[in-house]
Formats: sequence, C-alpha cells, structure tokens
Amino acid sequence: MNTTVKIKKLRENAVVPKRATEGSAGADLYACIDQPLTIAPGSLVMVPTGIALELPETGLAAFLFARSGLGVKHGICLSNGVGVVDSDYRGEVCVGLCNVSDKEYTVQPLERIAQMVIMPVVCADFTEAEQLSDTARGSGGFGSTGNK
Repeated sequence: MNTTVKIKKLRENAVVPKRATEGSAGADLYACIDQPLTIAPGSLVMVPTGIALELPETGLAAFLFARSGLGVKHGICLSNGVGVVDSDYRGEVCVGLCNVSDKEYTVQPLERIAQMVIMPVVCADFTEAEQLSDTARGSGGFGSTGNK
C-alpha cells in the first residue's frame, strides 16, 4: 500500500524523510540542529527535525520509533516510547530522545535519530457501559496468561 505524505521544510537545512531500502517500513528522520548536541546519561532532550507533515486522511497517523542501531549500540531511545503524530497536527515534528546508557552520546547535525512509520488507526467512538461481556480471561492482568 502506497500513500503520499506532504512534507514542509520549516528550515532550509531540514532533510525530507526517506526510507533506506525498498523494504524499509520506516523513513529516517534527521536531526535539524546547527551544533552537535550531547545527551548525558539519564538525560532527556527534544531534537527538532525541521519538518512538518500532512497525512492524507484521518485514518492514518505517523508513529515515531527508535532507530535500532542507536538503541542497541548506544542506549539512545525515544523518551516517550513511541511518538504519535496525529493526522491533524501541522507543527514541527520533534523527537524526544533519552540516554539510558552510562556514557554520553553526541547527536550530530543531520544525523538519523528516529524512524517514522505511517500506519492506519481506528478512530473509535467511546461510550460508557454498565456491563462488559464476559471472557475466559476476565479481568486477569499482567502475567495472567503465562505459565504458573
């Protein structure tokens, strides 16, 4: 399935997201910064990408994920786990990064910092109910379906 996402550069040096290979699910997002940015161990930073986007329909959202190389090799993850860019958001896409390692990491200008995947979403309506249907699991929570 292909779709077109409009990208607006908010700064001259911004890089339009691109997929590294034909089979890549995510498009790389780039740090639109003028100077290197060092993330101390345990610290959080917000990194601008210099772009805004327009998704073609309300049934889509852009999800921001960590780049596996940054996470596995350097302990650089998204500070909110997964970023969500709603279809009606038109502001700058920024990436919250955190350093969960014990070493500083320096983000370079135009470094690939995250990946963006465009996915369908169900825009549900919510209604309050007095009762919910019964299931075999019921209200069993965390770990309730594993080995005992």
